[in-house]
Amino acid sequence: MLARRSFLRLTGGAGALAALGDFGFLGHLPSVSAAEAEVRPVRLHPDIEPLVRLLEDTPRERVLEEVAARVRRGLAYRDVLAALLLAGVRNIQPRPVGFKFHAVLVVNSAHLASLASPDSDRWLPIFWAIDQFKSSQAADVREGNWTMAPVDEKAVPPPDKARQAFINAMERWDEAAADVAVAGLARSASAHDLFDLFARYGMRDFREIGHKAIYVANSFRTLEVIGRRHAEPILRSLAYALLDTDKQGNPAKADLPADRPFRKNVPAAKTIRADWLNGKLDSDATAEMLRTVREGAAVDASTKALELLNKGVAPQSIYDALFDGAGELLMRTPGILSLHAITFTNAMHYAFRHCAHDETRRLLLLQNAAFLPLFRRQQETKGVRIDELEPAALKSSGEEAVNEIFSDIGVDTAAAARKVLAYLENKGDVRLLADTARRLIFLKGNNSHDYKFSSAVLEDYEHLAPPWRDRFLAASVFNLRGAGANDTDLVKRIRSALSA
Repeated sequence: MLARRSFLRLTGGAGALAALGDFGFLGHLPSVSAAEAEVRPVRLHPDIEPLVRLLEDTPRERVLEEVAARVRRGLAYRDVLAALLLAGVRNIQPRPVGFKFHAVLVVNSAHLASLASPDSDRWLPIFWAIDQFKSSQAADVREGNWTMAPVDEKAVPPPDKARQAFINAMERWDEAAADVAVAGLARSASAHDLFDLFARYGMRDFREIGHKAIYVANSFRTLEVIGRRHAEPILRSLAYALLDTDKQGNPAKADLPADRPFRKNVPAAKTIRADWLNGKLDSDATAEMLRTVREGAAVDASTKALELLNKGVAPQSIYDALFDGAGELLMRTPGILSLHAITFTNAMHYAFRHCAHDETRRLLLLQNAAFLPLFRRQQETKGVRIDELEPAALKSSGEEAVNEIFSDIGVDTAAAARKVLAYLENKGDVRLLADTARRLIFLKGNNSHDYKFSSAVLEDYEHLAPPWRDRFLAASVFNLRGAGANDTDLVKRIRSALSA
């Protein structure tokens, strides 16, 4: 996937060419124009290409107004979403899988926030993401101006060989072979087979602190909305991202710490009992799993998950512990690593619920368990345990209680967490709490993690069993926006553009 300016960098310009000798023989060949010689970016479907070009070429200070004008004339939400994702994968290098690439990773989170928003706010997350793309596009230009080039069509394997070619390339960590293989695979494989393959390779190593698995889940989720016909460039970007070795050498030829949990869990997954999905909910088992996540190493956590599954414990009870373990890490050490423990677990759980193959599902659960202690080991943790969090009395009820909670965030966030627990134990309206959290993100959020994190937490709450889900949501306030934070100027600009 050669960037369009790579050739010029390699040759060093005309002076380097002249030093190589006499090129007079080229006069016998047809001339080639500069436009024909340029390495062009990958072309998209003709109906979406003009909108993608609009996002790419319009200056940041004008792009929101230009898109808003088209929205007022009837431009469809789905087309804006598709163009936003495609502009990102065509213009932003997915290495590292984070930093400026969050402009791509956040698209699905912005979409989820839009779906859950009142009509008056529905466009805000998407227009915020458009501005984020322009910021990341500028960063990419400063770092070398990477652009996805067209696939080498001559090397694309036929449909009957594309799947195995892709597997072979991914196992060898062979970027060039993977790029042509994934193009053939995107044109021939079923959606279920594609997702299972990418889920497997997205979870196999701990490089990029979980962003590989996050990219797998978020890209496929957005594809479900915008349509399969846009899959090829997105999957090429995804394969390239998954093969990032973080400059550690070829993992196929080394025994590196980031790869060890997967190599252990592949054979371990085969020893899980056949009817493992029919286990029973067990809160005591959740507490036992949570203790291991809190105190054990990666191998201890996956071993404990395996042990509990083979004792007849339901996967739900293990996932309750994984989510709450990630929430506890956020409470103890708020920051970039701990919030990714939550967004990573969100992505893995989504894959667990949607993959088609039993082996993939087993591996997802064991890998999720193994990786959480790796997040913990990279930082010191201290403070209250999530299963010992006590509710704190609220001074008010209903909407005023929610306002009280969000006023405490950023002032006394620990008190806000305890008040969330009290609010939920008193049968408070979860939707009101969630809507308030989203609205404050719209008004005050200033980075991709605000959207990624809030969308993940508010989605995952619905998948946990009580009382674990209440504690998980209480822990989330350590990375939500409080009422006292400043509003962003961008919201005012978006509203002005849409109402012009």
